[in-house]
Amino acid sequence: MRYGLLLLVLALPLQADNLIDQQLPDFYQQLIPQTTYPLSWQPEQFSDIQHWRTQGRAALREALLWPDEPVDFAAELLKTEERNGYSAQLWSVQLTKQSRVQLLLLQPDAAKPAPAVLLLHDHGARFDIGKEKLIKPLAADSRGASAEQWVNKHFSGNYVGDALAKQGYLVIAADTLGWSDRGPVEFDAQQALAGNMFMLGRSLAGMAAYEDLRLVQYLNQLPEVDNSRLAVLGFSMGAFRAWQLAALTDDIKAGVAVAWLNSYRHLLTPGNNILKGQSAFYMLHPGLAAKLDLPDIAALAAPKAMLFINGAKDKLMPQAGVEQAYQQLAKVWQAHGAADKLTTTLYPHYGHEFNAEQQQQVFSWLATQLAVPPRD
Repeated sequence: MRYGLLLLVLALPLQADNLIDQQLPDFYQQLIPQTTYPLSWQPEQFSDIQHWRTQGRAALREALLWPDEPVDFAAELLKTEERNGYSAQLWSVQLTKQSRVQLLLLQPDAAKPAPAVLLLHDHGARFDIGKEKLIKPLAADSRGASAEQWVNKHFSGNYVGDALAKQGYLVIAADTLGWSDRGPVEFDAQQALAGNMFMLGRSLAGMAAYEDLRLVQYLNQLPEVDNSRLAVLGFSMGAFRAWQLAALTDDIKAGVAVAWLNSYRHLLTPGNNILKGQSAFYMLHPGLAAKLDLPDIAALAAPKAMLFINGAKDKLMPQAGVEQAYQQLAKVWQAHGAADKLTTTLYPHYGHEFNAEQQQQVFSWLATQLAVPPRD
């Protein structure tokens, strides 16, 4: 009931922003549990940490509202081009009964099988590019200029995927529904799509999460991949998807989430994006917020290796909420006896970005977790 009321508020038209800002913050706060969420990790409430993880993961999977629908990937290679030390390939893959998608795959020239990284792109209100935000488009792709603008703005001019391929990783990235080859689904159209899915007993957030699970399954069956060394990495909305995916499946051995982690208490404030509908529906699972806070969901990834990076000047992610989330994560990893597998970093002078310094931290961390030797 509480979550239904929240969704009703989220569905208000945009011209009601002033009403939301002026009258409803207290209402939001009243819906949040005063102490802990019912499925938050508490030693006195659960018999052991594994029991808690099993129960929490089941609640998360159920909230996706998306059944398992295994289909043949029927992968088809569309284009390929050679790059320095690796090849870039464009593939068409059947992820679900409803979704045939194009993905970019970077195959290193080094010995196989290789460790692999699944890259999950951000939202950014930029819909003409998706996978191209993280992997350099093929030479003939007209989206090259847009991709350059994006990496210059958020990634210090670097294509993260290409940097990883040069280090010996097999890398893939695909478009979420709404971006690049699967778009555009812009602004209020996102909210309309989400509303239609709710009427069908499905959810937009659940579709995105299930497709991410299918991408992991696709990676796992590639003979070129060492599936004992499979990682996920995402920025912004992609970071949300990264820790969510690590929580959903143990096929992921290590995860990196840059610039998306907080608590509901700190996000449910006037002006925050999560209250405006539209893009928020890619990250809202019906009913789940009545059981688990955001860091509780991320903590379901424990005890695997996870790296969380945030900036203290990120206007989308209030610092107090980041710090609260980090504290909750630490409790769970400690309960697993795996405190050394969790790394949380809050850069004091950075905002909503994944810059060169942060990238170097990630590359070093991934190499350690996946036992990748340094390259000249």
